Amino acid sequence: MSDQPYLTVEDHNRDVSGMRYVYPVVSRRAGGVSIGINLNVNNACNWRCVYCQVPDLKRGSPTPIDMTLLEQELRRFLDYALHGDFMTRYVAEGDRQLQDIAFSGNGEPTSAKEFPDILIMLEKILLDFNLLGKAQAHPIKVRLISNGSLMDKASVLASLKHLARLNGEVWFKLDGGTQAGIARINDVNIKPEAHLQRLRNCVAVCPTFVQTCLFAMDGEPPSEEDTEAYLGLLDKVKSDLQGVHLYGYARPSYQVEAPRISRLPHEKLEAMAERIRALGLIVHVSD
Repeated sequence: MSDQPYLTVEDHNRDVSGMRYVYPVVSRRAGGVSIGINLNVNNACNWRCVYCQVPDLKRGSPTPIDMTLLEQELRRFLDYALHGDFMTRYVAEGDRQLQDIAFSGNGEPTSAKEFPDILIMLEKILLDFNLLGKAQAHPIKVRLISNGSLMDKASVLASLKHLARLNGEVWFKLDGGTQAGIARINDVNIKPEAHLQRLRNCVAVCPTFVQTCLFAMDGEPPSEEDTEAYLGLLDKVKSDLQGVHLYGYARPSYQVEAPRISRLPHEKLEAMAERIRALGLIVHVSD
């Protein structure tokens, strides 16, 4: 990494490390440093969320993963973060804690056909760095940030079972409660009940949080109709969820809808969080 100011929660530049697949961020939701793994280096995704900060986003799947390079990058950066001066050079004092390794890049990570093999490789790396096992004072989390779209596939669900064994968890995207709301936010035509079934599949094999982005579009917050429908979906799976990550619009979108999107005040996020908490769920709010 070149000399630069401290990393911030507003800057999730995938190129900051100078590596192809691995990049560091300070994550407001993880609560410290997260080592990101970007499998979609071609900026291809099967969804197109209107708040997405990926430039030149296109529909599609990732190109083949160079497994050798990915392993080299991950080992090199872990060594730098754990044993080098990365934290003191690039991270503010209060955030100097390695919290997780997160599959969170420029598209849907589970769409990479190599995903099962990458988890096998990651397990070996974690063991080599003594980062896996209940004996660790601060065991590192392995997080999959996913839109959940492929969690009706047997191969993906098998990978999630493996992820669970790596102290893993899934952050499953659910931004709307109606078909029209999901189409408006995520630019996909899916039925809410079908996505709910994918969420049920996910929680059955791996600890799972729902992640929801809340923002204003054309100056208006989500409609009461869509909010009620969203809460209804959560209510159907609440007993199996770890909780909900409710977050605001923090980093600028690179999608055509960007001029139409704006932040909601903290009070609006908290009001939504209280409605979710009334269902008996734990809610983490990040502006």
